[in-house]
Formats: sequence, structure tokens, C-alpha cells
Amino acid sequence: MELLVRYLDRSNSVSSTTTQDLVKEENLRDDLRFYFMSPCEKYRARRHIPWKLGVQILKIVMITTQLVLFGLNNQLVVSYKEENAMALKNLFLKDYSGVDEDDYSVAVYSQQGVYDSLFYVLDQYSQLGRLAVGPISYAEDEDGGLLPLVLCKNLYSRGSVAPSEETYDIDAQLETVCLSLDPKTAHQWKTHNTSFFDLDFYRLVDMKITFNLKGINLQTVRSRELPDCYSFSVTITFDNQCHSGKVKLFLDIDAQSSTCRDWKISGTAQKNTHYHLVFDGFVIVVCLTSAVLCTRSIVLAVRLLQRFSRFLYENYSRNICEDDQREFLNGWYVLVIVSDLLTIIGSILKMEIQAKSLTSYDVCSIFLGTSTLLVWVSVIRYLGYFQKYNVLILTMKAAFPKVLRFCCCAGMIYLGYTFCGWIVLGPYHEKFEGLSLVAECLFSLLNGDDMFTTFAQLKDKNTLVWLFSRAYLYSFISLFIYMVLSLFIALITDAYETIKNYQRDGFPLTDLQKFLRDQKDFVSSEESRQQDFYTRYSVFCCCERVSESDDIALIS
Repeated sequence: MELLVRYLDRSNSVSSTTTQDLVKEENLRDDLRFYFMSPCEKYRARRHIPWKLGVQILKIVMITTQLVLFGLNNQLVVSYKEENAMALKNLFLKDYSGVDEDDYSVAVYSQQGVYDSLFYVLDQYSQLGRLAVGPISYAEDEDGGLLPLVLCKNLYSRGSVAPSEETYDIDAQLETVCLSLDPKTAHQWKTHNTSFFDLDFYRLVDMKITFNLKGINLQTVRSRELPDCYSFSVTITFDNQCHSGKVKLFLDIDAQSSTCRDWKISGTAQKNTHYHLVFDGFVIVVCLTSAVLCTRSIVLAVRLLQRFSRFLYENYSRNICEDDQREFLNGWYVLVIVSDLLTIIGSILKMEIQAKSLTSYDVCSIFLGTSTLLVWVSVIRYLGYFQKYNVLILTMKAAFPKVLRFCCCAGMIYLGYTFCGWIVLGPYHEKFEGLSLVAECLFSLLNGDDMFTTFAQLKDKNTLVWLFSRAYLYSFISLFIYMVLSLFIALITDAYETIKNYQRDGFPLTDLQKFLRDQKDFVSSEESRQQDFYTRYSVFCCCERVSESDDIALIS
């Protein structure tokens, strides 16, 4: 009798342990199924409100609106700087046509032309107050005095040249001689500095005129923004380094914006600035909420990964494979968090710019532009829940490793053509004058653009270079368009066909997917390593969903 009682107790204990294990397994399976559901499936299953989806939609609308508002304001700033640069070129450069010649603005070819251009700059500067159309004037120092115009010339310290006798005597050491001119004494500049303006052109390397101006960007008032004050550092260079008989004139402007020291404005500009600050603050709050929700999802995924890994090891003595680990470590959440951080930084910079504490428009635009790009890209994640819309994502994931290796090999050939074209064709073709220009020209040819112009623009004064250019261009176009580009497209097409077949016939199942389907026939580790290459790119949420009976059971 005692033996029978002990047997029954042992049986009940084993049965209880087995029941607990089954319940634990089912709970794990239910949690995993719920985690990998789409927002709509989660709502139907447990009435779980898709907060992350709602926050992402709200964030897209707000960030895009913020970007548009900042972009419109930034366009006003950029256009103001560009139009001021054009206005100053027309004011200070004699015979300026309105279009820069190559990398310089104007060129002169005679001594008289150099003197005329030099004195034209000085005369125009002395009459700036009555010539300038815009609100621009001389810059002042801290004591209220006008900052002077500085004229410097760089010359060889000693030299004599006799081209007819083919002789020269040059001291390569450069010396710099500068002259400061006060705008108030403009009428005395030429008479009191006659020796300085007597130029030895065979010794002259370059001559620079620098001066500072102040301006106010009043056009922002029309967009209900507070105007900025600007400091313009203008440099006009007479470049004679080549000593080729051609003196190039450059006009460079460094514009720095700042808050005006004393201002008064009536209307809605001040109120509009406050509205923008409140809106930017709300954007920061939404991005912080989004980052917190995504971080919470990552933490939950890590915990589920640990639970599933422990279960797989304890019950089947197997370690979780890399493919299943990647299913838990969702890169989309990382992308969203990065975009949130960039948006927060960009919004803070924008608020500082609105408050006139900073003027870093370019830095702010980079942060806001990149964050908006990432936000819109992250929307693809939700389209990935639909099988028909997910072909792009799966194709990119499957083709990316092969395409990357292929680009590394093709890049070596591309770099070879780039260096060769620069050193051989650079002196004879404007599209090959620099390495970046060569790379851009070859990429344009690779896409079939501007081919005839590239052939026709080569100067055919050197027959050998002309023949080489034809062999160079024909070989590059033939190699890259007919072979490299075709193979590149073939790699992507092959990945697309493979994914399409998988979508029709079903993706190979990983351990995680078999567990969710309640299948016990886990393959061995050796067989798992021998599975097809594209198995590693199968994404659970894009594979066949859990059967309808499982969904019904889960919902009920």
C-alpha cells in the first residue's frame, strides 16, 4: 500500500512539473508571437494601442513641418549672402560681366588694366555710402572709429628679368608690404602713396585688398522673422603667380551673422518667434517620447532573446543561431533612436538661432536634414509588415553583401581610370582638371550622360594625347557600361528573383519560426550551417504569418 502511495505521489509530481513546463513554454510562445506581430495584429489580439506607430506618424508630420519652416528661413539667409556677393563684385570689380570666368571673376592683360582695376576698387570703396543700394556701410571698431582698408602686395625681394637675353636673377624669398587707408582720407590715397602704387610686375606675385563692411538682412521681416546683422570680410586678390601675362582677380567674402545690438520692430515678428520656439520644444518632447519607447522595445527584445535562448538550451541543448538573434535585435529601432537624437540636437540649435544666440545655419540644417531623411526611411519598417510591399527591403538585405564586395572590386578599376585621366587629360580637358572632377565626369559617363560633349571638348593640339583620350574613353565606357554595370544589375536581379521565389514557395524556417509554429523537429547544428545562403536574410515579420488557427487561439 505504501509503495502504491509513493508511486502515485511521484506520478503527480512529474505530471505537475510537466504541466508547469508546458505552461512556461506556451507563455514564451505567446510572448514571442505578440512581440513579432504588426501594430494592427497587436491591437486585435490584446487591444494594445500602437503608441510607437502613433508617435512616429506625429513625429513625421512635426519634423517635416519644422524642416520646411527652417528651410524657408535658411533660403533667405543664403540668398542674402549670394546676392550681396554679386552686388559687391559689381561694385568693386571693373568690367565685371556678372558671370565668373572659371574660378576667378575678372582677368586683365595689361599694366594699365591692373592700375585701372586697382584704383577702381579704391574709388568705389571711398564712395560706398552713395553707391550701395542695400543697407551696407563701413565697419567700425570698439571705439566707434572706421576700420581701414588694407592693401598688401607680395613681391620677390630682389629680381631682374631679361627675356630677350634669356637671363634672370631672382631671389625666391617673398616680402610683404602693406598699406592701411582710412576711408575719411580717401582723397589723399594716391598723392601720398605714389611709390607704393609703382608696381614692378616681374617681381609682383599677388596683391590683396581687404576691408570690412556691415549689413542688415531686412528681407526676413517679410517672413515675420527678426533681422540679423552681418559682418562682411571682403578680400580682393590680384593674382600674378603664373607671370603669364594674365592677372586674375578674385573677390572672396566671409559673411558672419550676429544679433543686432540695438533694435526695435513693430508687428508680429517677435510673436512669431515665440510660436516657433514653443513648436520646437514640442518636437523635442515628441522625439524624447519616441526614443524612450524604442529603447523600451529594445530592452524587451533582449529579455525575450534571453528567455528563448535559455529555453532552447535547456530543452534541446541548442544555442540560438545568428539569424534568430538578428530577428530580436531590430535595427529599425536603432535608426529611429539615432534620428531622434539628431532631431533633438537640430531643434536645440534652431531654437538658439531663433533666439539670436547662434548663427550656425549650416550645422543646424545638416542635423535637421539628416534626421528627416532617417525618419522617412524608418517608415519602411511598417510597410514591411505587408508581404507585397516588402520586396524592396528583402532584396536590399539579400543583395547588399554581394553588391558591396562587387563594388570594392569595381572601385579599384574606377580609381585607376580616375588617376590616369587626371594626370594625362587634366591639362587638356576642363572636366579632368581635378581628381574630384574626373570622378564626377566618369560617373556621369557611366550613367550615359554628356558623352559627346566629353569627347568634343578635348583640345586636339596634341595628337598623341588625343589618340590616348579616345582609347581611354572608349575602353572605360565599354568596360563599365557593358560589363560592370550589367553585372551590378544582375546581382540585384538575382536577389530579387530569389526573394520572389521564397515569397511564393515559402521561406526556410529558422528555429524561432518553428518554435512559434509549435514544431519540434529542430534541425541539427551541422544541418543548420548548410542551409541556403538566403536563409540568413529571412525576416520573420515578412515570412508566412502564424496560421489563422494560432491567431484565433491567441486572441481567444
